Amino acid sequence: MSVVAVLGAGVMGETLVAGLLRGGRRPSEIVLSERREERAVELRERYGTEVLSNRDAVAKADTVLVVVKPQDMQDVLEEIAPVVPDGTLVVSLAAGITTATLEAALPAGTPVIRVMPNTPALVDEGMFAISRGTHCTEEHLVRTEQLLAPTGKTLRVPEKQQDAVTAISGSGPAYIFFVVESMIEAGVHLGLPRSTATELVVQTFVGSAKLMSETGEHPTILREQVTSPGGTTAAAIRELEDHKVRAAFLSAIEAARNRSRDLA
Repeated sequence: MSVVAVLGAGVMGETLVAGLLRGGRRPSEIVLSERREERAVELRERYGTEVLSNRDAVAKADTVLVVVKPQDMQDVLEEIAPVVPDGTLVVSLAAGITTATLEAALPAGTPVIRVMPNTPALVDEGMFAISRGTHCTEEHLVRTEQLLAPTGKTLRVPEKQQDAVTAISGSGPAYIFFVVESMIEAGVHLGLPRSTATELVVQTFVGSAKLMSETGEHPTILREQVTSPGGTTAAAIRELEDHKVRAAFLSAIEAARNRSRDLA
């Protein structure tokens, strides 16, 4: 029986467990690790899975999803390294942690995969960028894609692109929420009730994202379709350009990329 261990039962870890169950895995095919006993009890009752220590969970699994904070990764790797079975696939979802770091800490020859997730996985619309390690085969990549599929889309990228991916899609939801927040506040400033402004802005973002996804049109073309010469949208775009919003986004995303490098 194939068993998946999920180390770290925070928001993303629990999201993956729920996705695995929706994807057809039985509770007996999943084990979790969680140090807090009250949280462990909650997870057992909610999902019917075993909740064990890191070492005990790894010893039972042929695939290990490590869903911990980057600063905790080294301690977790040192803890589990002595008990990782031969051939076990280890998948890291921690920002900035390279496959070289994983391979150096684990038994020689351990196949590893680096994944950059994002929070829309909570509603099954996540974006997972995956990169293979030295000992990773096509089967390992396909296995990882199948495990992540219930909670979003996967994209294979060279590992050298992972810091940029982290800055774009990993941190990306925060940029979107920041813009949404700003537009809602603008609506309130213009006299709209907050609830009205919120509904208008959120649905505008949902609809715009769906329009881009389903038409496949370049965003420039879609923007131009809304921007009549001399109209209200043109006036707004001019203000955004005058305030160098495009350049500010570039600088912000570069800062996120640089921080991802630092985490490594």
